Amino acid sequence: MHDIKDMEDRGLIGVGIASSEFISAAVAQNAGLAYDPAVVFVPHPIQDRTDAEMHALADRAFEAILRAAGSQG
Repeated sequence: MHDIKDMEDRGLIGVGIASSEFISAAVAQNAGLAYDPAVVFVPHPIQDRTDAEMHALADRAFEAILRAAGSQG
């Protein structure tokens, strides 16, 4: 979240993408930063997925990422 905030402070659009395992951590960190970034959560886990599974996951999340980016501009 710090990186997204830094990007937005520089005038760039930022969207966080994380697995659903990190929803509560993201909420807590955002509260600590007093910041509400655009974040898209994808199904957990991701570390043991194949390249094909990761591509499919990205394809499914793509529209949500574009919407989140559009809401930041």
